Parts: sequence; C-alpha cells; structure tokens
Amino acid sequence: MKIVIAGAGGRMGRTLVEAVVASGDLVLSGALDVAENPNVGRDAGELAGTAIGVKVSSDAGPVIAAADCLIDFTRPEGTLMHLEACAAAGVRAVVGTTGFDAAQRARIELLATRIPIVFAPNMAVGVNAVFKLAEVAAKILGDDFDVEIIEAHHRHKVDAPSGTALRLGEVVAGALGRNLEDCAVYGREGITGERNAKTIGIHAVRGGDIVGEHTVIFAGTGERVEVTVRSGSRMTYALGALRACRYLKDRKPGLYDMYDVLGLR
Repeated sequence: MKIVIAGAGGRMGRTLVEAVVASGDLVLSGALDVAENPNVGRDAGELAGTAIGVKVSSDAGPVIAAADCLIDFTRPEGTLMHLEACAAAGVRAVVGTTGFDAAQRARIELLATRIPIVFAPNMAVGVNAVFKLAEVAAKILGDDFDVEIIEAHHRHKVDAPSGTALRLGEVVAGALGRNLEDCAVYGREGITGERNAKTIGIHAVRGGDIVGEHTVIFAGTGERVEVTVRSGSRMTYALGALRACRYLKDRKPGLYDMYDVLGLR
C-alpha cells in the first residue's frame, strides 16, 4: 500500500514516516504539511533520519490522489480538508486527530459513507486493550465504585482533556448505563460539595515531554482498582496506525475504529 502522511514535519509525523519506511510492506508515497512549515520541500525521510526521495508538500490534492491510504494526526480543520480530498479521490484514511466538535464528527461520518475510515482517539494497541479492560471492570464493579480518570501529556498538547481520556470516559459510562455528557466532571475547585456517585471525574495534567499516560480509578469502600497505560514513545501510536492501514485494504466504505482493527468487538 502507498501511504501519505499529513503533518509530516511534526513530532508525530516524523515518527509515522520512520514507521512506514521500516515496515517492509508499506511504501511512503507522499508527505504533507502546511505551506508555512519550514520543512516543506525537504526530503520527508531526512526528518526521520534517512533520505527516501519523497519531499514534503503543501499541495494536498494530488499527493493524496496518488496514495492508497492517508494517515492524519494533525488538527481538526486540516484533517477534514484532507478527508474531503480522500473522498474525492477514493483514498482510504486513518485518523488519529483529536479535538473535533460535534459538527466535525458528523462530517467525518458522512465522508465515511464514501470511503473507509478508521477514526480513533488513540491508535496504540496497549491503550485499546485498556479501553476493553476498563469496560470489563466497570461492568463488574458497577455503581458501588466511584470513577475518576487522570491523563498526562507533554506541554505542547493543545487540547484537554485528551481524546483518549474522553474515550475512556465514554467506554466506562456506556458500561454503567450512563451518558458521559450528563455525568462528566472536569476537574474540581472550591467548595464542590459531596461527590455525586453517578459522576465520572476527568482530569488533565500537562508538562515536560510526557508522551501520554492514562489511568482509570475505580474507588470503592475498602478497595481501589486502577487500570493504567503509559506510553514511552510515539511509535506505539504509529505502529497501531499502520495496523489500521492494513485493515482498510479490503474494506468497504464505513467508519471503523481500533476495536474493529484489533477484533475487540
């Protein structure tokens, strides 16, 4: 499969370039970044340590049209523009971008009626295992345990809480028969009163070069259960994204996630 990577000049983009080049079965056919990025025009492989003859471009349309699958971990507005190009060219897409609002999510769902898209807040295999473990734990422990979610990321992350933390909240809320929009509490300050047993707390930490850490705490009377995943490298996300690309090879148009990719349904 021929792969094009959006945001190739960024930290995650460089990791994705490295992963595709090292994969052995995937080929990097294109690399994209915004016109003002100083890496436009440079060899995408050099950004990851090895020249490969593929230059970073800001002209998304033709670069996407020449590929089999797009991988996009950028920002909502740019991702949607790239997905429009994918839909026009019949190109598959793997989206790890977070921070979409409801209208943007609806647009992705509409585009997925034309092309196959894997859309997930976190592509790492271990993180998706934690989604499943948290779901199982919530079903076992039930309403007798209070739920708190804590996430930590590097100082450069622009959205909070992380898409992964929100997805964890959705998974746990669903297992408990709740709607996260109705029961989420984002941080606490001042005189908050006694904790409502039906709430799910979500808290964000930002600092240093933390790649990503997520913990779901189930706090009961006399015992506490914690499910934690710590990412030490962005390569975990990149390798999951490559699995998603391979999964899409023979798929019909539709909206898929990493549960589909990993067979966790």
